[in-house]
Amino acid sequence: MDANGLSDPYIKFRMGHQKYKTKTIPKTLNPQWREQFDFHLYEEQGGYVDITVWDKDAGKKDDFMGRCTVDLTHLSKEQTHKLELPLEEGEGVLVLLVTLTASAAVSISDLSVNMLDDPNERHQIMQRYSLWRSFNSLKDVGVVQVKVIRAEGLMAADVTGKSDPFCVVELSNDRLQTHTVYKNLNPEWNKVFTFNVKDIHSVLEVTVYDEDRDRSADFLGKVAIPLLNIQNGERKAYALKSKELTGPTKGVIFLEIDVIFNAVKAGLRTLIPIEQKYIEEEPRVSKQLLLHNFNRVRRCIMFLINTGCFINSCFEWDSPQRSICAFVLFVIVVWNFELYMIPLALLLPLVWNYILIASGKDTRQDMQAVEDLLEDEDEDFDKDDKDSERKGFMNKLYAIQDVCISVQNALDEVASYGERIKNTFNWTVPFLSWLAIVAFGAATILIYYIPLRYIVLAWGVNKFTKKLRDPYTIDNNELLDFLSRVPSDVQVVQYRELKLDPNPSPNKKKKNNPG
Repeated sequence: MDANGLSDPYIKFRMGHQKYKTKTIPKTLNPQWREQFDFHLYEEQGGYVDITVWDKDAGKKDDFMGRCTVDLTHLSKEQTHKLELPLEEGEGVLVLLVTLTASAAVSISDLSVNMLDDPNERHQIMQRYSLWRSFNSLKDVGVVQVKVIRAEGLMAADVTGKSDPFCVVELSNDRLQTHTVYKNLNPEWNKVFTFNVKDIHSVLEVTVYDEDRDRSADFLGKVAIPLLNIQNGERKAYALKSKELTGPTKGVIFLEIDVIFNAVKAGLRTLIPIEQKYIEEEPRVSKQLLLHNFNRVRRCIMFLINTGCFINSCFEWDSPQRSICAFVLFVIVVWNFELYMIPLALLLPLVWNYILIASGKDTRQDMQAVEDLLEDEDEDFDKDDKDSERKGFMNKLYAIQDVCISVQNALDEVASYGERIKNTFNWTVPFLSWLAIVAFGAATILIYYIPLRYIVLAWGVNKFTKKLRDPYTIDNNELLDFLSRVPSDVQVVQYRELKLDPNPSPNKKKKNNPG
C-alpha cells in the first residue's frame, strides 16, 4: 500500500458491540502480531467475528486492505482451531487461532436475588477460591459482585431541569448496564452485577449517563475503584468524578461491592501480559499533557541525579561522618559480595518503608502536584472541545500530530515505569509489594544455593526451546507484566476517592461536556 512496496498493517475485530484493534507492524507484507483477544459469546447473539485489515498512514486516512469473517457456530468447543482465511477485497491470508471455551458468564439480577447473600452459595464460592484449589483453573482468579443501589444529586442534563440516568458497570472488557430511570436526579436502580475476575489488579469503572433518544448519551459522572481497594460488604457513597477522573462533578453514587479471590492465582496472573481493553478514543495532542509528562520524566531523572550527587558527596568528604560510614560499608560489601546479595539488597527498602508506614511515618509523596497538573489537563481538554470547531485546520496536520502524540506517549511510558518502580517499594499496592518480597526472597535463596551458570543455563534453554515447545506462544516479559499492574502517580490520583462535600458550592462545580 506504500510507495516503498511495503505496508504498515493492523487489524480490527468486531463481534456485536465488542471491538478490538491490534498493534501496527511497520514496513512488512508478512506481519506477525501474536496477540490474544477475548470475546464473550452469547447464544442468542449468533457468532460472527468481522475482521478488517488496514494500512496505517501518518499523513492521511488509513488504507483498507481486505476483510474476512469467522463463523463460530461451525467450530467445535473446547478445542483450538487454526484458521487460514483469504482476505476478500484484498490480497493475502490471515492466520488465526480460535478457541471456544466455557466460562462463568457475567450476570445481572435484582437486589433481592444475589448469590453472595445466600450463606450456602457464599460458602461454596469461598471453597472454590480457597488456597487448597490454587492450581485449578488458573485463569479463574475470583468473583466480584457489585450492588448498584442509587445515586443522589446528579447533574441536570435536560432542559426540564431533570435527567434520565442509567448506570454502566465495567470490569476489563465485561460491560453491564442498568435500566434508565426517567426524569429523576436521585435514581434508584437496586441492581446486582456479577463478574468473573481474571486479574485482581483490574479496575472497576462505574459511569452514570443521561439517556438521549435522538443522540448519544450525556456523561454525568464516573468512579474508578481498583479491586484491591474494595472493603467487602461495605455500602459506601462515592463522589462522582469528571470524564478524565481528575476532578469532582455533581452527585454521589451508592455501591456495595464484594470481592472473593485466590491470592496464589492472582499472584501468578500478575506475571503474564495484562488484558487490553476495547478500542478507546483516539489520543489527541494536548500541550498541558505533553508538559505534564515531561515534568514526570524530569522528576524521575532528577531523582537519579540527586542520588548520584549524594554518592559523589561521600567521595568528596562533604560530611566526614557520612563518608566514613560509606567507606566502611563499601569495604565490607565488596569484600563479602555474593550475587545473592542483589535481590537481598532490594528487599531492604521494601522492609524499611513497611516499618515506616506501620509506625505512622508514610514516606509516599504527596500527590497534590500531580493532582493540580491533572486538573489543568482536564480544563485543557474542555477548552479543546469548545475550540475544536474554530481550529478545523488542525485536521490537516496529521503528520505533526502523530509525532506529537508519539512523543507524548513515550514520555508517559518512561515516567510511568519510573513511578511504578517507586510505588512498588513505597507499598502503594501492598499485595504487589508483598509479591515483590516473595520474589526477591526466593531469588536470594535460589542464587545462594545454586551456581549462577546453572540458572543462566536453565534460562537460556527455556528461552531457546519456547517456540519449539509451543509455536504459537505469546512472548512476554514477567518483570514488565508485573510493573504494568503497579499504578503510576497519575493512576493513584485517578483511583483516589474524593471526599464527600456535605454543602457543595454551586460555583465551584465544573460543568462537564456531554459524553
